Amino acid sequence: MEITILFISLASMGGIGLVLSMILVIADKNLAVEEDPRVEKALEVLPGANCGACGFAGCAALATALAEGKVSVDACKPGGKEVTDKLVEILGLEEAVEFAPKVARVFCSGGLKEAQRDKIYTGVRTCGSANLVGAEKACLYSCIGYGDCVSACPFDAVRMNDNGLPVIDLGKCTGCGECVRACPRNIIGLTGYEDVVHVYCRSRDKGPVVRKICTAGCIACKLCERDDDTGAVTISDNLSVIDHEVNKAPVMAVKRCPTEVIRISDPVPGHEKLFEEKTKLLQEILEKESKEKKEEPEKK
Repeated sequence: MEITILFISLASMGGIGLVLSMILVIADKNLAVEEDPRVEKALEVLPGANCGACGFAGCAALATALAEGKVSVDACKPGGKEVTDKLVEILGLEEAVEFAPKVARVFCSGGLKEAQRDKIYTGVRTCGSANLVGAEKACLYSCIGYGDCVSACPFDAVRMNDNGLPVIDLGKCTGCGECVRACPRNIIGLTGYEDVVHVYCRSRDKGPVVRKICTAGCIACKLCERDDDTGAVTISDNLSVIDHEVNKAPVMAVKRCPTEVIRISDPVPGHEKLFEEKTKLLQEILEKESKEKKEEPEKK
């Protein structure tokens, strides 16, 4: 009797399991979502860094978004033009996308030597935390110096120097923008490869204030604006601003900057020629003006 009951129980459970298995198989076939083959192909060409610079959790999520047309084909900044061109082909786009590569630059010259400190910070040593209470420097627009940008960079392209300022290895930088997002004071920005001249200051304080607290800050003297005849350089809210759409290399703005915060930048590896040309041009201008000044007393 007990054996019969056991057999019936096992048969019943087996039958129920078989029926449920058949239901699952049928459901899987009927409800299965066919995966776009372009997703796997896109994932193969993406760099696999999962850095999040594209705005997605990782390369797999980006590949899906690309196949669904929810994001621009040049969304992967670390991949550069090579990856973008391959994605154009995979996605079957008719025209290639113009890819404008960028690198990050640090727009602050007020390190430990230049910027005065008027406070002592004893809290958590992160820029985000220190910024909540003003950090240590008197300039509230300056680099805090605790290296949040270093920790955020997935490509080991950022380091802190002895003067407490971040230094970006332009050869390693992919323009992903993670360091930009990590900086609570927005002193790091993405720039085009061919943007030659930059303003290395973010202070919006008035000139007299800047003079007191930092020896390497823009004092809004307007000399750069006067020297530049292209219209690319203007003073806005106490800070010199360069419009690189007007002129990527307004070198005349460099020559008389009293605090030397307007400078010809370091070139991205492989793009040195334009920078060298502009540096040479500026040197020739300065030498010519210096010669003319020396000759003036002789003429008198």
